[in-house]
Amino acid sequence: METLIIILAILSGVIGIAGSILPGLPGTPVSWVGMLILYIWGTGTNAAGLPMSLTTLIIWGVVVLVVSVIDYIVPMYFTKLTGGSKYAERGAMIGLIAGIILTPIGMIAGSFLGAFLAEIHWGKKDTGSALMAATGSFIGFILGTGIKTIASVLILWQILVYAF
Repeated sequence: METLIIILAILSGVIGIAGSILPGLPGTPVSWVGMLILYIWGTGTNAAGLPMSLTTLIIWGVVVLVVSVIDYIVPMYFTKLTGGSKYAERGAMIGLIAGIILTPIGMIAGSFLGAFLAEIHWGKKDTGSALMAATGSFIGFILGTGIKTIASVLILWQILVYAF
């Protein structure tokens, strides 16, 4: 039974990392669920022989909450900072989803291109303004994704520490 719990916790951590990069999956919350599984049903300890504490679980829960909020704020902030509209934000998300087919490079290019085309078409912006908004949207996306990925990797590391 213990092996199954460890596998579920690690699988949650790995899916959380994937969800940090892929749209549609809540990355960091899924990773945190792995910690929760280990906390509730696991019997593992860290290197000092101590089991995971409720304080550790709560602190990582707060980190997940903060990272999730930041992930929504950062792309909007950078898009607005560079003169973009809601169309750039939406276009970036649509381009990102469409780019999944073409691997991570397609996701990045799709996000940028989606924001650019949306600003030109629906935002009625000139090419220079649309390019600037797409750049802001892209930077916001990269920062948000990076923060989520780092948090998910650290949570998986915590899962591994307490699992073995």
